[in-house]
Amino acid sequence: MTTPSDPGLSAIMSERRQLINVAYRLLGSLAEAEDAVQETYARWYAMSRQQQDAIQSPGAWLTTVTSRICLNLLGSARSRRETYVGEWLPEPLPERTEWVTSDTMADPADRVTLDESVNLAFLVVLESMTPAERVAFILHDVFCHSFAEVAEIVGRTPAACRQLASSARRRVRAARPSATPAAQRAGVVRDFKQAWQAKDIDALIGLLDPDATAIADGGGSAVTFLHPIEGGERIAHAWIELAGRVMNNMTFLERTVNGQPGLVAQEDGIIVTVFAFEVVDDRIKRIWVVRNPDKLRRWTTG
Repeated sequence: MTTPSDPGLSAIMSERRQLINVAYRLLGSLAEAEDAVQETYARWYAMSRQQQDAIQSPGAWLTTVTSRICLNLLGSARSRRETYVGEWLPEPLPERTEWVTSDTMADPADRVTLDESVNLAFLVVLESMTPAERVAFILHDVFCHSFAEVAEIVGRTPAACRQLASSARRRVRAARPSATPAAQRAGVVRDFKQAWQAKDIDALIGLLDPDATAIADGGGSAVTFLHPIEGGERIAHAWIELAGRVMNNMTFLERTVNGQPGLVAQEDGIIVTVFAFEVVDDRIKRIWVVRNPDKLRRWTTG
């Protein structure tokens, strides 16, 4: 096995952040992404030095293996999510400065670059794709791999991979809202928080799109609503009812969620809920509520 004194070690390990970034976008779960990358490195170090030296581009080899592992995981994830309690949402990520894992700071190499390709709205759209579509789209459109490289990973022809990415691209375009400036999105989320805390139902209704949807993920480990709530008025009434039950015991703070304005709820100084929003113009179109504690391990306890 390669030792820390091996001059090639730093080059191999320098790929870790890139692999984590690829795997998180492919899987929507940082925990699963880390497992996939760990398995990739296990396969690398299981090879002899001669086998490693024969690989012309270790970075490309690592990316290929990670992507194939993720492709297999995506196939099995579909069957697992059929038995998931309630709705399944991607794992939300805080700002990098806030990441913790139990009692130690996360390895900087494990931190995901927060850009448009990891906001919750984008990740939710990715969930509607087939595994092959998702891999082709992420590797080509987000990470700029050629279709020849993608074809080697998914086991299709380059032309077929081009079609997969094109199909995925259409889904993304159809779901992409009009661009709303970040400051405006943050202002809408702040107004929502204030109206919620004031239990002002008229203000909440005014901030919600009439066709808004709220989706919660408790995974059977935390109490929440199991089915999506459709319609701005219904969401407003549900949030007012919730306020009557939790406002005295929780503190609500504005935080960045996957690079976008969001909210968190703290109970006894511990974050127990993360709220992500899709804001279109000056109204909230989607609310995603993550309460599954397994998906909140990266958040600061304040």
